[in-house]
Amino acid sequence: MNTPKRYTITAALPYTNGPIHIGHLAGVYVPGDIYARYLRATGKDVAYICGSDEHGVAIPMRAKKEGVSPQDIIDKYHGIIKKSFEDFGISFDNYSRTSAEIHHKTASEFFKKLYEDGEFIEEVTQQLYDEQANQFLADRFVVGTCPKCGNEESYGDQCEKCGTSHNATDLINPKSAITGNVPTLKETKHWFLPLDKHEAFLKEWILEGHKNDWKPNVLGQVKSWIDDGLRPRAVTRDLDWGIPVPVEGAEGKVLYVWFDAPIGYISSTKEWAEREGKNWEDYWKKDDTKLVHFIGKDNIVFHCIVFPAMLKAHGSYILPENVPANEFLNLEGNKLSTSKNWAVWLHEYLEEFPNQQDVLRYTLTANAPENKDNDFTWKDFQAKNNNELVAIFGNFINRVVVLTNKYYDGQVPPAGEFSEADENALEQLKQFPDVIAKSIERYRFREASQELMNLARLGNKYLADEEPWKVIKEDEERVKTIMNVAIQIAAGLAVLSEPFLPFTASKLQSILAIDTSLTWNDIAEKEVLLASNHQINKAELLFSKIEDATIQTQLDKLEATKKANEAENKVVEPQKETIEFDDFSKMDIRVGTIIEAEKVAKAKKLLKLKIDVGLDVRTIVSGIAESFKPEDIIGQQVTVLCNLAPRKIRGVESQGMILMTDTPDGKLAFMEPKGTVNNGSQVC
Repeated sequence: MNTPKRYTITAALPYTNGPIHIGHLAGVYVPGDIYARYLRATGKDVAYICGSDEHGVAIPMRAKKEGVSPQDIIDKYHGIIKKSFEDFGISFDNYSRTSAEIHHKTASEFFKKLYEDGEFIEEVTQQLYDEQANQFLADRFVVGTCPKCGNEESYGDQCEKCGTSHNATDLINPKSAITGNVPTLKETKHWFLPLDKHEAFLKEWILEGHKNDWKPNVLGQVKSWIDDGLRPRAVTRDLDWGIPVPVEGAEGKVLYVWFDAPIGYISSTKEWAEREGKNWEDYWKKDDTKLVHFIGKDNIVFHCIVFPAMLKAHGSYILPENVPANEFLNLEGNKLSTSKNWAVWLHEYLEEFPNQQDVLRYTLTANAPENKDNDFTWKDFQAKNNNELVAIFGNFINRVVVLTNKYYDGQVPPAGEFSEADENALEQLKQFPDVIAKSIERYRFREASQELMNLARLGNKYLADEEPWKVIKEDEERVKTIMNVAIQIAAGLAVLSEPFLPFTASKLQSILAIDTSLTWNDIAEKEVLLASNHQINKAELLFSKIEDATIQTQLDKLEATKKANEAENKVVEPQKETIEFDDFSKMDIRVGTIIEAEKVAKAKKLLKLKIDVGLDVRTIVSGIAESFKPEDIIGQQVTVLCNLAPRKIRGVESQGMILMTDTPDGKLAFMEPKGTVNNGSQVC
């Protein structure tokens, strides 16, 4: 495509069954926002579109879990998600929701157009049915073994372990997620989009037409699907939550969420265009519009095969120029999991790190999982802030502003004759807009963010080499030129940082008193960005150091989550074989007190205890050394099985057994009386 006249940028619609976490941000919303902000900065006509995905089985599942209605769920999480995006600076031109009337109308009309054009296959098929729940099982209400990788917890539509998309009936040993029962097969009528009809077109359009400009991970997944042979895919579901199928004979059926949701991009654009007085069709139907989808890798199939097939079948829509899907972001070495609360939630981050949106934006961009899965760690987050944002970017700006205020009362000094170092610095500054732009336009946002940081490094090195704080003592005129050059670099940072660090850029533009007339292209084209005698404001710290204690709080929070998950998932040992009362009555269980304790030589887990059990003082060897220090348990009351036959353990005769249990974090705990009781007291 030649230079587009306008850009339609979509970001995957988040499910309103939970809040946004850093995996969503790194995979979709931050890169999409950088791209949109960059295009606006270069004067492009942009529509950055998103909205809440409020249909599909995930919503009623969450509602059932929380004991509320699906409407309660979507209203709650739509509000949380929308506010989080706004507070984080994600600059959507429109954020809608699929429960909106305009979306229901748009999706219904889209379906009817394809239906009337004969683009669907109508079939009666056998679907999984839960007899006890008296309902057909939508994809996410079925769990079973993935036929491709063997994952025993695959959903009916997709395996989250290997990423394979399939039908619920493909699962091995399927079970109902509602009752746990094995479902039966029952006949039902549905409408299918014949993907096989579009196979040749998809192969030519993507595998040939975009083999040089689409990411390898996207092409690889699409090729795998096409090589396996495309098959008709149902676009309707037996469900009572969603958009009713708008044809006769479809009572009790709704549009499949993966048919309905991408149409949400179109309906959200309509909503925006109506508000802004624009023609929505220009952004979806004109060949001089560039359409780009930002998604995670789990959505590649739907955005590169299913949705394009829908658009092609409709006949009047443009197709995406690119789908730069990212891989997954892990957290502290483990896969992010909403259900296990193993995540950094955006709304919580905004509360716990006020006014530090750009720190997270920068960290997620610098570590973006663009070509492979990557890992977010709190220590790296701290290092990115302290060693880069504070020590490089913030340090340079602070020195420039402080020195300008100190030497010239905040007025940009006039430049004298430029030295070779001055000219070199200014020439390098002019190169950065193009260098950063090329990385962004190739969807290499990590690379682009590091080029931005290289500009700050250039400024730091220039000041360190020229040492104006020393030169001022002997050559005041020279210092004016040095500071003029440094201020031009600072002005360049104020403009070029906006797509990556919007809050910082706004603050920096305020400090430097830069108005909106200074543009991205000006950095390369203008000889002077801030003229002599331009008045800047006082210094203000752009970033603050993050202390170890702050990071430890976050690590402790994750550790608590891990322990809670372990406790929840801990397998309870089955009941042992039934015994008679006479067997139980043979056990002599008494309360005793530990009076001595020491480690058993060459044994990691064993302590040698002397315990007063009332009858006598006896020696017991116990495997509790990993949970307790000997000196800490002197005086501890314990419960002892006294008439257990003695046996030698590591050469020490053990004359009984103390009774223990374990805690949620895997440590041992004593079975002890609530209050102090006499040694020898029997446990009945």
